[in-house]
Amino acid sequence: MRLLVLGDIHANLEALTAVLAEAKRLGYDKVVSVGDVVGYGADPSPCLDVLGSLGAGIVMGNHDLAVAGGLSLDGFNAYARAAVEWTAGKISPKEIALLKALPYTIREEAYAVSHGTLHHPEEFHYLMTEADAAESLAVLDRPVCFLGHSHLPVWVRLHAGEESLEVSQDLRAPVETGRPVLVNVGSVGQPRDGDPRTAFCLYDMEKGEAVLHRLEYDFQSTGRKIRAAGLPGMLADRLGMGR
Repeated sequence: MRLLVLGDIHANLEALTAVLAEAKRLGYDKVVSVGDVVGYGADPSPCLDVLGSLGAGIVMGNHDLAVAGGLSLDGFNAYARAAVEWTAGKISPKEIALLKALPYTIREEAYAVSHGTLHHPEEFHYLMTEADAAESLAVLDRPVCFLGHSHLPVWVRLHAGEESLEVSQDLRAPVETGRPVLVNVGSVGQPRDGDPRTAFCLYDMEKGEAVLHRLEYDFQSTGRKIRAAGLPGMLADRLGMGR
């Protein structure tokens, strides 16, 4: 079985469409999202519709919860706050209810999914340090956990037979029984690692490998939509910089 893992779409329909076309070409059986389907971009409803048509499993992201009215905007910067408020005024009550009902984690036999960290998924911490990774690995009882939130692709696991951590930005993350790995799959809709290409992950359970893919897409069209919607221009500008 091959699992398509989508990180932080952020209402970027052009990136999502490009990813799904390429993933279809490569082949997949099931879809999950690490959350933040909405926020920043101008196409929240179409992106939710696409995921719904795919029967995707989705976990709660901080932008999803904020748009649904369940999270204070005090911790959001001015651009993110403006996008949350715009999105909440654009999507339907049914979509608000869908976002509000999202789980904080998904746990299947072969994988887990969370937005920020696995050890405190409801607090939306960024997994940025080895201490954060160690805490999430300590509660990971599946071969792999897929994460997002930071928009920075990386994978982390314990060195074989040691307590120290192996941290890698290699595009291929090994998934081995008895040696769990955390995989941040980057972002579909707003990469922040200096590479403007959209990112997605395919997890091949038979091969025991999660592979990150990068793909060109029409971010100029996404940016024009953002500006036309009256959203902050910075949200359009950053797409071309991958920041």
